[in-house]
Amino acid sequence: MKKLVLGIAVAAAVMVPAAVALAGNGNDGDSSKPSTIAVYGDAPYGTTPTDTAEFEKTPSFIRSINEDPKVGLVMHVGDIHSGQQYCTQPYDQSIFDLWTEFKDPLVYTPGDNEWTDCHKKAEGGGAYNTGTGQIDYTKDASGNNPDYAGGDPLANLALIRSIFFSEPGRTLGQRQQDVISQADNYDPSHPTDAQYVENVMWEQSKVLFVTIDLPGGSNNDQDTWYGTPFQTPGQIQEGPQRTGADIRWLEAAFAKAKDDGMTGVVIGAQADMWDPEKGAAHQSGYEPIVKAIADGTNGFAKPVLMFNGDSHVYQSGNPYSPSDPNYAIHPGYSVSDSLFHRVVVHGSTFPLEWLKLTIDPEASLPTTDTTFGPFSWERMIQP
Repeated sequence: MKKLVLGIAVAAAVMVPAAVALAGNGNDGDSSKPSTIAVYGDAPYGTTPTDTAEFEKTPSFIRSINEDPKVGLVMHVGDIHSGQQYCTQPYDQSIFDLWTEFKDPLVYTPGDNEWTDCHKKAEGGGAYNTGTGQIDYTKDASGNNPDYAGGDPLANLALIRSIFFSEPGRTLGQRQQDVISQADNYDPSHPTDAQYVENVMWEQSKVLFVTIDLPGGSNNDQDTWYGTPFQTPGQIQEGPQRTGADIRWLEAAFAKAKDDGMTGVVIGAQADMWDPEKGAAHQSGYEPIVKAIADGTNGFAKPVLMFNGDSHVYQSGNPYSPSDPNYAIHPGYSVSDSLFHRVVVHGSTFPLEWLKLTIDPEASLPTTDTTFGPFSWERMIQP
């Protein structure tokens, strides 16, 4: 695959290359035709390190998607295990191996449980001991620390990249296809953006899809790793660096959607930035992303649909609207119901489910719990 490095416009916006339009069931290579994708996240989860019930149900879950003749692409919005399971290389590899059963292209964006939260004791990392000033690492039945690199978040992100993103700009699944990756297409004035191979975009059915690495759980990586008194230099650098890359990738996506005459934008990320359980201090870490999406949506002035996981309970609405129960978490924005809609996918518990998202570029559907502009979706709950 030819690697492209993005140029800089006068306004310092990233210029993306020619569109990557995905072929697939219901699309047939024509980016203007309707298409259908399956969206899910926060799965498979276990209640303990040895709970494999959801993992064992995943093959039949995958078959339910494969057997739907309309689905042409799958999107997983992060968290491949729960916050009560260990972060190990064999487990990550086992998920990759499971996903090879998807017949259609699979786009995955990492969640917090597979990297930023790996330092936590419950996930096999450890906890800071105030008496000794050292980390007391979790021990398994053999007396060894079970986690990859002792739960170090940066090492676990590197592991995730090596397993799931070994080919920048390619999807997973059996019928792999090209997508635009930030690793190959980045702002040269921010060369560290090249490490975010997991941030991708593509076009289908006159809609631009974009994913960003935005962990939930520990509030976009603000909680100190291992509960130490201070953030390490690596953590101090990681959060702002990734947030900056995410914002530049979103800006590039909105600019491309506008230039290419798209009828809508879909954003995929893990974090529920409007989860009231996080609290005000935790939610503040997401404010730059919340602002970037609001500004980008208003500037694009066409429907923008966001999918996230993290809080596990299905929701559908516009948290930028004063009438939304979550508006007070990030108040002060004005983004109309005709321009923005957010869906939280169900996750973590049985029954497993996925959302069947249909994109019809010619449609202009009313804003409801299951329709929005060119988009409509249905909850596919597994028996």
